[in-house]
Amino acid sequence: MRFVQITDPHLVPHGGLLHGLDPVRRLEACIADINRYADDLGFCVITGDLANGGELDAYRVLREVLQQLTIPHHLILGNHDRRGDFLEVFPESPRDDDGFIQYRIDSDEGVLLLLDTVDEGKPSGLYCEARRRWLSEQLSEAGDRPVYLFMHHPPFDIGFPSLDRMKLDDAGSFASIVTAHPNVRHLFFGHVHRPLSGSWRGIPFSALPGTNHQIATDFEAVSPMPFSHGPPAYAFIQLEADHSLVHLHSYLDDYPRRLPDKGWTGPPER
Repeated sequence: MRFVQITDPHLVPHGGLLHGLDPVRRLEACIADINRYADDLGFCVITGDLANGGELDAYRVLREVLQQLTIPHHLILGNHDRRGDFLEVFPESPRDDDGFIQYRIDSDEGVLLLLDTVDEGKPSGLYCEARRRWLSEQLSEAGDRPVYLFMHHPPFDIGFPSLDRMKLDDAGSFASIVTAHPNVRHLFFGHVHRPLSGSWRGIPFSALPGTNHQIATDFEAVSPMPFSHGPPAYAFIQLEADHSLVHLHSYLDDYPRRLPDKGWTGPPER
């Protein structure tokens, strides 16, 4: 199964700029690029911070822009989002029994669980008892099938103080559930605005740049957030029985996609 992950579009109403960039146009360029590969893709997951200020008009723009995408999409929320306004524009979004926007996708390759880590009004995340109960049930129902988790907030420090103060707050309780199920194969995050990979408690994870602005390499800054105009990207994700692959793709790369097959031609003549 091959699909794509987009994260952190931070949409604003039409005509607005964010950090000197137009997030609507940047997302449209991302979607246009994804559509080039659509015949080989199952769907797209967008891992949160859909609207920069959680405005109704921004969610309306998101719905309009997503109509350009030729494959199905799945949305989860980030700390910049507001559930009520989001649901007013996307009332069909699946919810659990407690009203949280989290759900499962079943496939031949395993179970994908899309989690709601939003703590309304706070930049850090929360995964409360009700949500943990839902996750425990889903993991138990999955049995021995591989499980892949998608969420906005990472449950651990990444070494950047500006982001570490906004991670998942109750990480220990979350970890106790996830690590009790050895079939959890991978964690996919948003929120980080950077290419990031590694393992947490033995579970591989990955994150990727957003479609608008990024976080600069700064291991000391706490506040203000060190934003940058680094290249945006999305990820091609491929799940196999014995491994998973995450390919980052910088869709606004100004260089040619293909180089002439000239290889090494030796040093220039003097």
